[in-house]
Amino acid sequence: MQQTSPVMPHLPRSPEEVPGIFEWFRAARERHPVIMDERSGWPWWHVFRYEDVARVLTDHARFSSQVPAFEHSPLSDTMLVKDPPDHRKLRSLVNLAFTPRAVSRLSGRVAEMTQELLDRVRAKGEMDIVSDIASPLPAQVICEMLGVPESDWDSVRDSSRFMERGGSSNPLGSYFSDLLEQRRRSPREDLITALSTAEIDGERLSERELVSFCTLLLFAGTETTKNLIANFFLTLSDHPADQARLTADPALVPTAAEEVLRFLPPVWFLMRKATADVELSGVRIPAGHQVMPWLASANRDSTQFPDPDRFDIAREPNRHLGFGHGIDFCVGAPLTRMEAGVALPMMLEQLKDVRVRRETPITIHAGIVFVITSLPVTFEPY
Repeated sequence: MQQTSPVMPHLPRSPEEVPGIFEWFRAARERHPVIMDERSGWPWWHVFRYEDVARVLTDHARFSSQVPAFEHSPLSDTMLVKDPPDHRKLRSLVNLAFTPRAVSRLSGRVAEMTQELLDRVRAKGEMDIVSDIASPLPAQVICEMLGVPESDWDSVRDSSRFMERGGSSNPLGSYFSDLLEQRRRSPREDLITALSTAEIDGERLSERELVSFCTLLLFAGTETTKNLIANFFLTLSDHPADQARLTADPALVPTAAEEVLRFLPPVWFLMRKATADVELSGVRIPAGHQVMPWLASANRDSTQFPDPDRFDIAREPNRHLGFGHGIDFCVGAPLTRMEAGVALPMMLEQLKDVRVRRETPITIHAGIVFVITSLPVTFEPY
């Protein structure tokens, strides 16, 4: 049968609108867990329950990552839009980029970068968490990993922001192509050099695949961490007792960060295409139709999370889908967890009595990625 339901509301544009969309998700999971929306000109099937979302993300025989919406995206040649076995080839490069050893080796450098950024604002007593720390920190880290010269960091970050806003071109394409060629001529100890000559199953990647992969690493290595840091402090602003508890006991920060990933995730939905007629929660989705599994809704499913609308910094187990699921689990997740584990305790310790300036309008750009564009805060200067 085809499920009919009220039209989905728009995604939140301010913090005040966030509770309303989660309440709508709750009603959707109960009354119409799979609904069709044709407002964009072709049918999209929205999926809200945890079990259904997890199935869409893991059943690659019936749900393909090759959706028309990504055909002209800067990420069109990346693993985000590949199915097995092509996906495996590109995913193997992630092991080259984000090995546990490579990520752990960076923790000291992340602490240095965080301290440099904090030193610029500590005496002011106010800053914008997004522009002063959450945005530059992960961009600097991934640029250094890749081997992007420090003089280019700002321009590379600006290009990443263009993609974040939905730009259909890749302003970094020629830049990474030139950098890959430079490293082939003059190798260095960086990721671009390793990628420039990398082989998978004895085959080199095409130039287009390499450039797309570098772009994906930059995007995945920047956006998730940036949004987690911003979401962390926005969420704590509504839970001052938890903020005080985390400041007193930084050892709780890792589980608190996981709860933020569940409670207010950086990525809200993904996109797939049904390759065959398939049924979810009693609703038939025809072959060829596009499917939108909502991670943000699945993360509040009471069948998986007791008292799901309660923010619990000690929640365990916490099998959230904030980083996706299955083979499409976020490529930047290990780096994001490490960066958050280093930067967030330092920020809580050094920004005494940090408070979000709620009298200043906070703007949210919500799509696939949930982006707080600015988050002004005050704290005790020193």
